[in-house]
This record gives sequence, structure tokens and C-alpha cells, in this order.
Amino acid sequence: MKFGVNTMVWTTQVGKGQEPLFSRLREWGFDGVELFLSPGEPADLPAVRASLDRLQLQRTTCSVLPRDANLISQDPATRAHGVEFLHLCVDRTADLGADLICGPLYAGLGVMTGRRRTAEEWKWAVAGLQAVAAHAQSRHVTLCLEPLNRFETYFLNTLEDAARLVEDVGAPNVKIHFDTFHANIEEQHPAQALRLVANYLGHVHISENDRGIPGTGHNDWEGILKVLQEINYTGWLTIESFAQPEPGLAAAAAIWRDLAPSGDALALQGLEFMKRLTHKLGIR
Repeated sequence: MKFGVNTMVWTTQVGKGQEPLFSRLREWGFDGVELFLSPGEPADLPAVRASLDRLQLQRTTCSVLPRDANLISQDPATRAHGVEFLHLCVDRTADLGADLICGPLYAGLGVMTGRRRTAEEWKWAVAGLQAVAAHAQSRHVTLCLEPLNRFETYFLNTLEDAARLVEDVGAPNVKIHFDTFHANIEEQHPAQALRLVANYLGHVHISENDRGIPGTGHNDWEGILKVLQEINYTGWLTIESFAQPEPGLAAAAAIWRDLAPSGDALALQGLEFMKRLTHKLGIR
């Protein structure tokens, strides 16, 4: 397995000035970084890619859909904007030298209707993701769809439903993104739920039950890692937690207290914990 960390541990804004951060991550032993994407981030794609190449750091990307780019909106123009937004994210992913983008790539983050999802919304999500997947295949990029907890989306909360969405999209480059924080809320038994979607798994986010430092809470880390070992998962274990987030991220993730002394402490201690545990379990 490969160890990564999401730059949102520190900031949603990434540019050529982040090379000192990238250097620290390499020194600590991370294999790669995950970069947040928006139309303006990272600010300088060629410089960021060159920096990561120099440091021999691999990379993945992540993104969220803005409210005006919601794939399941009743408004056709909003749905079309969602497809355009994701096409841009796919292009930026490929231009950074990455081959995987993850996140809740199906609905506007935080959009709530006060009711359960509808069959029509499901069809809109499938159609939009099929269009994006076709473009992503041409750029050799895989889409990994992340079910979120009920407080961040009503559309996709469980791994079982994520597997059904992946099946309905029916593209070989569309897979499931498993996040330990969201699964701790929505799955009765996260490790068992993970085993049931083994054939669809494409990416893993590591986050403690309170979104703090991995290894400091009650997540079933051994159970989850043993399942990943059983199913021969060889992809990323990417830390995505938040220490002292920027206001916009704090509002989106509902974080109102410090979850770690610093981003550096969260990343370094989380990596040390994961490496100790995978070594103990004989996982490579």
C-alpha cells in the first residue's frame, strides 16, 4: 500500500509556494500527496507538478461539487455545469500527472432538500457520471466516488449504495472511495461493509472517528486494515483529517475546535501510527 496525505490538512490553497511542505512530507516518508481541485486550485499547475516531480512524490486529487454544479439538481443548466466542472477537474488531474480523483463527485456539497433522494436524482447522477467517466477514460483518470455522512449529503451515505451507483454508471474507471470517518457514522460495521464492496474499491481515506489524528480514537483500525489485506488492496491510504481548518473548510466540515496541535503533528503522528500498525499486521 501507499501512504498519502491530503493538503487540506493544512490548506485548500496550493501553489508553487508549497514546496517546503512537500519537502517535509517526503522527508517524513509519505509516498504522495492529494491536492484539492477547483477552477483556481492549485494556482500554478506546471510549478506544482514540477515540484512534486523533483521530490518524487506521487499525487492524487480530490474535489467537491459547488452548489451551482450539482449533478442531481432539478435544473438542467446546473447539471450541465456539474459535468463541465468535473471535466475541468479531470483535466487538471491529468495535467498534474495524477491518475485518480476522489470525493463526493455526484452532488453539491451540503445541498439538502429535506427529503430522501429520488429515482430521478439517481438517474441524473448516473447520466452525469457516465459523461464524465468517458472523458476521464480519454485522460487515463479514475473517478472514486465517496459516500458521505448524513450531515453532509442526503444522496449517498453507505458503501452498499455507492456500489450500486458504481454498477449503474458501468464504467471501468469509476470506483468507490472509502473514508473511515464517514463509515464510522453510517456503517454498523465498517470493516464488514468494506469487505462487501471489495470489487469496487478504488481509494481509501484515513481519518479518526472525530476527524482528528489517526490512532487517537475508537475506529477499528486493525479490522479495516485486515480487510484491506484480505481483498489484496494495494492502493492509497491517504490521511484526510483537519487540524485547524480555514473558515470555508471549517464550515463545510462542521469543525469548531482544534483537532490536533498542528497540521504537521496530525500528518506525522498519523503516518507513524499507520506504519506501525501495517508493520504489525505484516501489510506491505
